Amino acid sequence: MNVFLTNVWLILTAVGLTLAGCVVQQQKPPMTPLEIQSIQTREFESPKKIVFASVVSVFQDLGYTIKNADLNTGFINAESAAQDMTSDAEIFIGVISVLGGEPATTTQRVEQTVATAFIEEIGNRARVRLNFVITRQLSSTHGQNSRRDTPILDVRIYTNAFERIENAIFIRSGE
Repeated sequence: MNVFLTNVWLILTAVGLTLAGCVVQQQKPPMTPLEIQSIQTREFESPKKIVFASVVSVFQDLGYTIKNADLNTGFINAESAAQDMTSDAEIFIGVISVLGGEPATTTQRVEQTVATAFIEEIGNRARVRLNFVITRQLSSTHGQNSRRDTPILDVRIYTNAFERIENAIFIRSGE
């Protein structure tokens, strides 16, 4: 009887573990273009010139380098410093390979964030649309390169940026 109970217990445990492994996490449905636009866009009751300068200032405060900014078109392009994401283990394996007489086969991973802004004048107001994208570039010692861009759709990121822009507008409007 003990052998029977032990076998039943083992079978139930195996079935339970198998079913637990089959649980599928529910993913959020992808955002619609209108939802994306709503988190990326804000209007300010200030002239375009003040809003434009405030966005440039906030991008710089956040550590971005301004690559291009044109008041006439309202377009600003900025990027963060590139970060080498190559792990120490990958570097170590590459060094060991070279010491062992093999050609180096390490892959370098570089990541940076690109930020763009479009500021348009609507009457006596200015509308700002921000866009943040993470760019990951991989390059191997064999000359293979790849790049993957991933939009950042975290509401908190945009809320933080717009709050800073609003503060910068307030400061500039008082000058």
